[in-house]
Amino acid sequence: MSNQSDQVVAALRQVVADTYALMGQTHLCHWNVRGPGFFALHAAFEEQYTELFTAVDEIAERVRALGALAPGGLGNLAQSSSITELEEDADADAMVAHLASANLVVVESLAAARDAAAAADDSESEDLAIARIQVHQKTIWMLKSYLGQ
Repeated sequence: MSNQSDQVVAALRQVVADTYALMGQTHLCHWNVRGPGFFALHAAFEEQYTELFTAVDEIAERVRALGALAPGGLGNLAQSSSITELEEDADADAMVAHLASANLVVVESLAAARDAAAAADDSESEDLAIARIQVHQKTIWMLKSYLGQ
């Protein structure tokens, strides 16, 4: 592999770690949300973590298609991720704000992967990153709208 391809793989591995961490945080919020917005948030968080599960698989498989190994193991992924963990007893608004911030971290990781893929002339990885950025930007908009922002 070329240096540029190595950079694409490294960036995609970071996306896997950050996406997996976001999925875990979203699942935590799904389990522990409470209050007047419970039903709406419980359902929204389930939809989000389910979508993330499919997405992280697709990203990891792209890493494999590039001839590298996908990262794994909860400890390894947690150590590699830039996403902080939320307290279990956070209130609903704190959960929503945290997930909006965590989605932004994933957007930043995806932007780095998109740029590395563009430099390596890897249109497939670039396209994957662009599509994922759009999903996360929409999620951020929805979460911030819930908060009235």
